[in-house]
Amino acid sequence: MQVSVENTSALERRMTIGVPVERIETEVNKRLQQTALRAKIPGFRPGKVPMSVIRQRYEVAARQEALGELIQATFYEAVAEHKLNPAGPPAVEPKAFEKGESLEYTATFEVYPEFQVAGFEAIAIDRLQADVADADLDKMLDILRKQNTRFETVERAAQLDDQLTIDFSGTVEGEAFAGGSAAGTQLVLGSKRMIPGFEDGLVGAKVAEVRILSLTFPADYQNLELAGKAVEFSVTVNAVAEPELPELNDEFFALFGIKEGGLEGFRTEVRKNMERELRQAIKSKVKNQVMDGLLAANPIEVPKALLGSEVDRLRVQAVQQFGGNIKPDQLPAELFEEQAKRRVELGLIVAEVVKQFELKPDESRVREMIQEMASAYQEPEQVLSWYYKNDQQLNEVRSVVLEEQVVDTVLQKAKVTDIQVSYEEAVKPAEAPQAA
Repeated sequence: MQVSVENTSALERRMTIGVPVERIETEVNKRLQQTALRAKIPGFRPGKVPMSVIRQRYEVAARQEALGELIQATFYEAVAEHKLNPAGPPAVEPKAFEKGESLEYTATFEVYPEFQVAGFEAIAIDRLQADVADADLDKMLDILRKQNTRFETVERAAQLDDQLTIDFSGTVEGEAFAGGSAAGTQLVLGSKRMIPGFEDGLVGAKVAEVRILSLTFPADYQNLELAGKAVEFSVTVNAVAEPELPELNDEFFALFGIKEGGLEGFRTEVRKNMERELRQAIKSKVKNQVMDGLLAANPIEVPKALLGSEVDRLRVQAVQQFGGNIKPDQLPAELFEEQAKRRVELGLIVAEVVKQFELKPDESRVREMIQEMASAYQEPEQVLSWYYKNDQQLNEVRSVVLEEQVVDTVLQKAKVTDIQVSYEEAVKPAEAPQAA
């Protein structure tokens, strides 16, 4: 087999491969002999059909099959011989494909970039430090109570935070519009579910009262046909109910699976959950800084094949998340290219760190991570057992742990500054970077 390799760009390679005619004919004859053993042709017993008849009937198909398999086999033989690492399937173009002649074809493909990860010392990390204070715990208990608010019917005018049961109908330029009316809708005043002015316009309303609200849709309203347009709503109030926070008692604690320990037991469990959330938030922010630093210090070219595959994955995820009748390939690739590029770059860089430092998942950390996740459930031992009986789930945890070990490797050499902050500041989601 003859092979020549041409570098057509930084990552693209074009291989020209020649397969001798002897190898082709050997493969064709092998298939014809296999066919002869099972061919059923009138006038001949199975296995006794003359090879000339077999060749006349089946040689074209046998040759096509042999050539297809030879192209696949010789391509991988060639990349192994030249120590190339294809990043995607090749584009194959036959050059000589005639019977009785050697096979010659070109295979154009991209390879993975070759690089050494560097620049750890230049990466600056702000590592947040925080604790769960008693005031943080008290605030969380208030949030949990508000999340479980009950509403009791009252005979008075509506106030902010009340829940109203209403019927409404809206018109734009005197015409009803899709989604502009509903009956029996429950609306908490101040929830900002409706467009600006709608909820404020119902403060002070009483049962059976009809209010006319003259409003304007926001300029950035999701329905472009209504954005910026004047609208008039006729709203009938059917009921007014005021919020009633649940007491911190055993009935309330049972909603969260806490059946023993009373208030102190409940506070202890909530604190554990807050501390778990705090650890994860700090870890996530450190990881994001590390990944940003690795990207900035190690610019690499991304194979188009990998980028295209990642864009396709993101398209499928978007359709699964938002539903609808749209197909993934109907979503513009441009919507996902930036995110896909970042994910592919990070995947290549992280893999190279693993390779350079010969990292392997620390099984003790794997178990600790599973125990941490299991502690949020009522039967943690069952959760732990489930993970260790499911290889796919267990390997996913190993991948996360390995990524954490990559972060730890970078932190050993990076410029790390510990910053003391409040619990709220530590768990607050990081702000998205501003567009240039």
